[in-house]
Amino acid sequence: MSVKFHLPGFRNNFPLNMLMLKMLDAFPKFFREGIEITSFFGEFPTCLWNGGRYSGGDQCDAGYVRQVIKTVNAAGVAIRYTFTNPTITEQDLSDPYCNFCMQAGDNGKNEVLVVSPILEEYIRKTYPGYTVNSSTCKEIRSIAALNDELSKDYGLVVLDYNLNNRFEELEHITDKARCEVLVNSCCIPNCPRRAEHYRFIAGQERTALANRALPENRQKQVPVWRCEYGEQNTLSKHKNYPTHISPDAIWNKYLPMGFENFKIEGRTASLFSLVDTYCYYFTKPEYHDEARLLLLTNLEANKIITVNKPRKGVWP
Repeated sequence: MSVKFHLPGFRNNFPLNMLMLKMLDAFPKFFREGIEITSFFGEFPTCLWNGGRYSGGDQCDAGYVRQVIKTVNAAGVAIRYTFTNPTITEQDLSDPYCNFCMQAGDNGKNEVLVVSPILEEYIRKTYPGYTVNSSTCKEIRSIAALNDELSKDYGLVVLDYNLNNRFEELEHITDKARCEVLVNSCCIPNCPRRAEHYRFIAGQERTALANRALPENRQKQVPVWRCEYGEQNTLSKHKNYPTHISPDAIWNKYLPMGFENFKIEGRTASLFSLVDTYCYYFTKPEYHDEARLLLLTNLEANKIITVNKPRKGVWP
């Protein structure tokens, strides 16, 4: 059975994700059985409709957007927009940059994650060539509500991470093949501020975009999220959460139950942390170190990672 993974980012993580695709093809002995990378998820920042993670105020030009979509699709992988801003209004639907991004990828190969009913209706009407998926940002925690969501016209429904490893409940999901499981959520289980965080990110995007139309001396500072429950976006921390899903659990428990789709979080993670996470999930344990070193050396060779050398000295 194919194990379908969905990887974070087509901006900061784009070189790493493309390198992973090449390594899967060139070094199959390194990797666990059946791995298939089927989508990269994220946004071309800064994007009003974006949700889940703040992009930092970056912006992409039209040529970059078109080239990334072309390159990713040519590799047989979908671009999946995380258009999960929960505060969308009717006025926001006409945003020119968001609509450009949708038009650039409107080729029948790509997908979009949604939360807002207003935006979902607009996308279905205006861009029917996209597969529409239901986001984990909806925080659907009951199996009955989840099964109701699966009865709707979604390509995939991303599970709330709090359902992870609750196997007696997961058995009652009616269409496990159309569920996507978030394996490495950095939030503590049952985080009480998760919905608040999503709305805060929407505010960050709006502030960053508003600043673009203002002179520097009139721009507002983009607020910074602080959470007393911690933001431990590292693999070593995730492993201690009961919601963490290990590679062995994917292959030995989830696959036999009928789950096929697995999402790796990390759009704003450190590149080094993401390398470690990819190797943890994808590679056989005996090849973990070799694969990680190969990834890092190729990132350096392609100048994605820069290693500074000592300046030349003179003696005496």
